Amino acid sequence: MKINDLLVKDAMIMDLQATEKRPAIDEMVQKLYDTGRISDIAVFKEGILNREAQTSTGLGDGIAMPHAKNAAVKEATGLFAKSKHGVDYEALDGQPTYLFFMIAAPEGANDTHLQALAALSRQLIDPDFVGKLKQADSPEQVQSLFADAENAREEEEKAESLGEAKAASETVKVNERPYVVAVTACPTGIAHTYMAEDALKKKAKELGIDIKVETNGSEGIKHRLTAEDIERATAVIVAADKKVEMNRFDGKKLLNRPVSDGIRKTEELLNLAVEGKAPVFHAEGSADSSDEEAAAGSVGQQIYKNLMNGVSHMLPFVIAGGIMIALSFMIDQFIGVPHDQLSKLGSYNTVAGYFNQIGAAAFGFMLPVLAGFIASSIADRPGLIVGFAAGALANTGGAGFLGALIGGFLGGYVVVFLKKILKGLPKSLEGIKTILFYPFFGLLITGFLMLVVNVPMKVINDGLNGFLSGMSGTNAALLGVILGGMMAVDLGGPVNKAAYVFGTGTLASTVASGGSVVMASVMAGGMVPPLAIFVATRLFKKKFDKSQVDAGLTNIVMGLSFVSEGAIPFAAADPLRAIPSFIVGSALTGGLVGAFEIKLLAPHGGIFVIPLVSQPILYLVFILIGAIVSGVIYGLLKKDVTK
Repeated sequence: MKINDLLVKDAMIMDLQATEKRPAIDEMVQKLYDTGRISDIAVFKEGILNREAQTSTGLGDGIAMPHAKNAAVKEATGLFAKSKHGVDYEALDGQPTYLFFMIAAPEGANDTHLQALAALSRQLIDPDFVGKLKQADSPEQVQSLFADAENAREEEEKAESLGEAKAASETVKVNERPYVVAVTACPTGIAHTYMAEDALKKKAKELGIDIKVETNGSEGIKHRLTAEDIERATAVIVAADKKVEMNRFDGKKLLNRPVSDGIRKTEELLNLAVEGKAPVFHAEGSADSSDEEAAAGSVGQQIYKNLMNGVSHMLPFVIAGGIMIALSFMIDQFIGVPHDQLSKLGSYNTVAGYFNQIGAAAFGFMLPVLAGFIASSIADRPGLIVGFAAGALANTGGAGFLGALIGGFLGGYVVVFLKKILKGLPKSLEGIKTILFYPFFGLLITGFLMLVVNVPMKVINDGLNGFLSGMSGTNAALLGVILGGMMAVDLGGPVNKAAYVFGTGTLASTVASGGSVVMASVMAGGMVPPLAIFVATRLFKKKFDKSQVDAGLTNIVMGLSFVSEGAIPFAAADPLRAIPSFIVGSALTGGLVGAFEIKLLAPHGGIFVIPLVSQPILYLVFILIGAIVSGVIYGLLKKDVTK
């Protein structure tokens, strides 16, 4: 497939009107929709904005390559747009952006499409070619430039193949040249991955450096580095915005940078590599590594990442187990339980007992899985067993959710400590460290530490459970207001997740009493923002463009399904009006749910678990009230779309 099969004339904008980033994205996405290349504006735009949130795709030198790969794309497309006056696109060099290539790849994109999209992006590292593009006045000229460049590249690749064969025979000359290996990768693996590859190869050729570049793109891993390649290399360059296989570089000098540096700072990276100025990388983790650049973020970011690893693995157990237990209560209520046997609700009848037993088995893994995967995120696989044991000890010791959370971090860092002190063991004992030393000593140390930690944590857990079980009236309403409002602050971000994690943590101690008021407030508050978008786009149509009105319809599904993230595109486009509006409605709904002490046994599911709510009709009414309040406030605050 040729580049011009993807770079279609109908999907070009030769005079982009927007002067700021978000309107420019809106204009390009709308063009893709109008030309039938995407089916859902909101879904595709969310993919674009998620990629921009990681790092700007404004590469500098007047070029931007926003891109996304998701289900909204009907046909692989490269949209070309040109701005005469420049767009403030938050480019990496801080300069205006004039040329845009918005790449849209379908989820099932085949290798032919991906290769063509990669080839399109590779052309943009040639300054002469970019200069010609800036002078192009028509879609036909743009296509002609790419066709000529593609033909020239094919000829160049043939010449390079002949040159490599000749160089391979001149072993003395080859061995005299410095040799560097590199890995490039970006989250979508379509554009930046291959642009960084080409930029590194081109600059290495200019500097007289031999280089081999492994790409981790949508096509999978290409040009995989062999053990011989790594052994021979003077240094390793990793230009990546996603996780790549790192352990193979143990003991090598290594530079770990964003993929954008592989495009814009190639000479700096290559010079540092061949001059031996890169720090040495150690595969056993950041605690053993002198490579500060390889660290994966601040301490706060690391704690959040480790916590979310535990929570994400825990949730399936809580959701499935919680729903099974809730169904056991429903079955008993349907069949009937004598008044003097209400304490056995959920297990009185045989069928209900089966549901309860199965659900309890899954629910019982909640705390061990939470702690285990927090620990494994910190210390890799050796932390798993230590974390599982810490979570189990928190469970049996009465320390509950908070105890398991502390146990997970404790177990992970104990294993990291063991890795440091056992680092000097002979290599002959390397294999036994993972299966014996780390698990045994990790369990020994963490186990006894947890016996100490459980004492104060049990007091805190019992006090919290006592407060929650006796919570009513003003206290319940106030907590509902706080947690409901938190769900709308960042729509899936750290604040939202903190409220949600707290809600799920209350489920374990409230199953016997019919559910958690806290969890009910949290889920109701999280359902409000997308539903508010639906309300606003119905009542204030003149204040939204057609794509936003269409997106409002999809938000009703997301809201009813408890997917708060559906409101992100609207919040991102107009945060000062949207987010406060969402917070008001979510806080109101959370407070009403708390005040009426509505309980929920399931930690997720939205409208699909309404039968598991203690007062389902009232619950839905409160969610509707919050959505209407938020939607009306947002609609009143928002400016008309024409303005």
